Amino acid sequence: MSYFYVVAGAVAGAPLRYFLGSRVQEAVGANFPAGTMFVNVTGCFFIGLLATLAEERDLLSREARLLLITGLLGSYTTFSAFGYETLELLRDNLVLRAMLNVVASCALGVAAAWFGMIAARASG
Repeated sequence: MSYFYVVAGAVAGAPLRYFLGSRVQEAVGANFPAGTMFVNVTGCFFIGLLATLAEERDLLSREARLLLITGLLGSYTTFSAFGYETLELLRDNLVLRAMLNVVASCALGVAAAWFGMIAARASG
C-alpha cells in the first residue's frame, strides 16, 4: 500500500513541476534556467516545512509523508534537470551563468528549507 501513496503523490508532482517551471521560464526568458531554480527552491521550502511538521509535531501520518514528501515533492523537485542544465551552460561556455546557477540554487534551496522549518515551528 505504501507504493500507492508514493505513486499518487508523484502523479501530481511531475505535472505541477512542469506547469510552474514552464510559467516561470516563459516569464524570465531562455537565458537562464529560472524555472528549474524556482521549482528547486520552492520544493526545498516545502520539504523543510512538511518534514519539520512531521518530525517535530507528528502532524503527518506515515501515509501522508509518503504521499507528500516522497511522492509529490520527490517528483516535483528537479535536481536532475538542474545538473543537466548547468552542464549545458558549461558546454555553451557560459561559465558565469553555470556558476550562478549552482551557487544560487544551492544557497536559495538551503535557505528555503530553513525558512520552511522556521514557518513550521512558528505556526503553533
